[in-house]
Amino acid sequence: MTPPRPPHDRGLVRPYVVTEGRAHPTRNTLDVVALVTAVHDRPLKGLSPEKRRVIELCRPGALSVAEVAGHLTLPMSVTKVLLSDLVDSGHVHVRPPVPKAQLPDARFLQEVLDGLRSRF
Repeated sequence: MTPPRPPHDRGLVRPYVVTEGRAHPTRNTLDVVALVTAVHDRPLKGLSPEKRRVIELCRPGALSVAEVAGHLTLPMSVTKVLLSDLVDSGHVHVRPPVPKAQLPDARFLQEVLDGLRSRF
């Protein structure tokens, strides 16, 4: 009896096969913390097994790009190619992360602090 393969061992399927030979996504805007959600009314016919798996993973709710890669046990670059294809075909939506809030000006914070101190 042969021991089970670890999850990171994809067997004979190489990453360039999964991406149909492409090394770069059609869009370079996929941040690792962007949230991916599946569109429920899109047909799955013609999608690769990996793309179908992405849809299955994201149907119950949003997952980050990093989480999708982890569940697929695929490199981030391969996952981004798959996701960009699915965005292009309308099967998933990707919501970019909320931009970091700009910190208020230090002078303004000092004025607020001084105002609070003068009242108490």
